[in-house]
Amino acid sequence: MPVKPPVTDLPIKVAESGFYRGFTKDVAITGKLLVGGLILWAIAFPDQAASVLGSLNTIILATFNYWYVYVMAFFVILCFALALWPTAGKLRLGHDDDRPEFSNFSWFSMMFGAGIGIGMLTFATAEPMYHWGANPATITGELEGSTAGNVREAYIWSFTHWGLAAWASYAIVGLALGFFAYRRGLPLTIRSALTPLFGEKLSGPIGHVVDIVAVVATVLGVSQTLGFGVEQFLSGLSRIGFGDWLFTTTADGSQTSSTLGIIFALAVIMGASTLSALSGVGKGIKWLSNINMGLSFFVLIFFLIFGSTFFGLQALFVGMWDYLVSIPGNIFTVWVGSSTEAIVASLPATVQSLPAEDLTAMVEAAKSPWGTLASFTEGLPASAAALPAGDIAATYAAATENRLSGWQGAWTIFYWAWWIAFAPFVGVFLARISKGRTIREYVLGALIIPAIMCFVWFAMVGGTAIDLELSGVADGAIQGAGQSDQLFAMLAVILSEGLAYVMSILIVILLLTYLVTSADSAVLIINTINAAGDEGPKARPHILFWGAALAFVVGGLIIAGGLGAIQTAMVIGALPFSLVMVLMGLSLIKAIWKDGQRLKHGLETTHVEPTSAPDATPAE
Repeated sequence: MPVKPPVTDLPIKVAESGFYRGFTKDVAITGKLLVGGLILWAIAFPDQAASVLGSLNTIILATFNYWYVYVMAFFVILCFALALWPTAGKLRLGHDDDRPEFSNFSWFSMMFGAGIGIGMLTFATAEPMYHWGANPATITGELEGSTAGNVREAYIWSFTHWGLAAWASYAIVGLALGFFAYRRGLPLTIRSALTPLFGEKLSGPIGHVVDIVAVVATVLGVSQTLGFGVEQFLSGLSRIGFGDWLFTTTADGSQTSSTLGIIFALAVIMGASTLSALSGVGKGIKWLSNINMGLSFFVLIFFLIFGSTFFGLQALFVGMWDYLVSIPGNIFTVWVGSSTEAIVASLPATVQSLPAEDLTAMVEAAKSPWGTLASFTEGLPASAAALPAGDIAATYAAATENRLSGWQGAWTIFYWAWWIAFAPFVGVFLARISKGRTIREYVLGALIIPAIMCFVWFAMVGGTAIDLELSGVADGAIQGAGQSDQLFAMLAVILSEGLAYVMSILIVILLLTYLVTSADSAVLIINTINAAGDEGPKARPHILFWGAALAFVVGGLIIAGGLGAIQTAMVIGALPFSLVMVLMGLSLIKAIWKDGQRLKHGLETTHVEPTSAPDATPAE
């Protein structure tokens, strides 16, 4: 079979006049209709939306858990394989004489701020604290939660969720887009990365579907991130004295964000981000990214000096070692629970003889990953509580795999779906700012360095929180605070009231810059995909629409069902894009391998402006 040149032209029809001038109407209008429909549904029928989304989420987590785990493992392996593959590693995202547009500091700042900044402010404290209390080792009874012996396990899972897998998913999308946009001269849009598999068919309906899936996933993935940020932003505003109107108190005494508070936060965030998006990536976004990176380093240095430095450094280095050792096992592990019937069949006869209603309640409680044997025993119906302690323990042990499966679905699978849904946004952005870098340089920069930075944050910030609780200094003040408030609670423990107030203001400003950076970048990315990869300035109405759409998705879903509603919508939206990402990885492998063959036959592998009609039919 003769070796043919690559596809270097992918015509995508865009409107030549009217409101959608420069946009692919099939993609732009369909995306708006889908997102608009979700917004109207969540606002008009909040209970129904929450119920339906929750049911779909349960089905997906139970059916596609293997898929999510193995897909993320594939991304990690592929990234390192491409960096180590001599033929691939030296290739540039562009022509051989292209060089990076941005300095290393600005490149890293924009990449990090858009990629994980918001979530890290929330989870650098909250996640190590949570896993310190409960993780697979405590579920199986190997370790006791909230003890010194459980710190290492807490960091294994924190680093697993925020380490190489997260950044590999972003890196694959950015690498594929950069490769085909800057080496092949194709549009900077998701469909271009699949040309080795589908060729010029991507100019039509297949390509439209791919881009629509990417737009919806981006909206939902960014909404999840903004949702966490909004909750923490409101907690910060409350800490610095903005008033009780930001929250409402429920019947059980817990606090939730008030509707007025959510609207206020979104108005501030999306208003600022829309103004930044109107200025473009080279101005507003770059300026904000450099600010939040500078503030991030200041906060990190603060914790290095005033936090539990020795404890944090120990958590960092021991945690990184434990994490690396755990990768082969954790990255492929999938826990699958048994049915209620199967569990009942394995129980002692005394347990099986309970009334059907009590037996079912007992088994369902044993399957829940939240709690311990003691809390399980305390919550049993009277007939079950009268059973011998050994039978109660046997029932709890029989559902161990179910608890592990539930924990994995709520944490690991959720994270894998979140990173996948966030990947089209971060990937397009990474490609946009990475032109001229080699594949090896790109992988090292986009995969390893940000992961290490996350590890440092989690170790120093989360480590300080754990140490304060272990030593008794915090006396439960941090562990008892809500997820979005734990960072501020920790500042209140380690600083005087005045200094804690000043640092809280600084954290609120830092959080706001991260929120604005992510939101304005998302608006620009969505419009780039809708415009067939055109990175040029867009008409104000389209920027304003997507800014408002993000605000309404976040606000509508939070009001409908809290952060859980955004989470379920995001997991659903991530599933189809995960397939697109796998195809992108396969496309990269095929394209690079084919390029090696082309070079042997003296054929061009990069886009060259044609001076005459080509002699061969383009095909990967």
